[in-house]
Amino acid sequence: MPHVTVRHFPKDLDADRRAALVTAVTDAVTAAFDVEEGAVSIALEPVPAEDWQERVYAPEITGRADLLVKHPAY
Repeated sequence: MPHVTVRHFPKDLDADRRAALVTAVTDAVTAAFDVEEGAVSIALEPVPAEDWQERVYAPEITGRADLLVKHPAY
């Protein structure tokens, strides 16, 4: 606890960008939830653009709008 999944359009992140993302997310989560770094897990899930509406937008954004803490601008 806690676990973060980042769903995104496919993009190859080089090792430095991936490490920077992991560090930033880990730092934010550990600070917000007052947990140790080892308690945090992070998954990156590429979702093709043509599948975004069905796999992410409908079930996760509009379907769970009550849980969103940041709404998209699209």
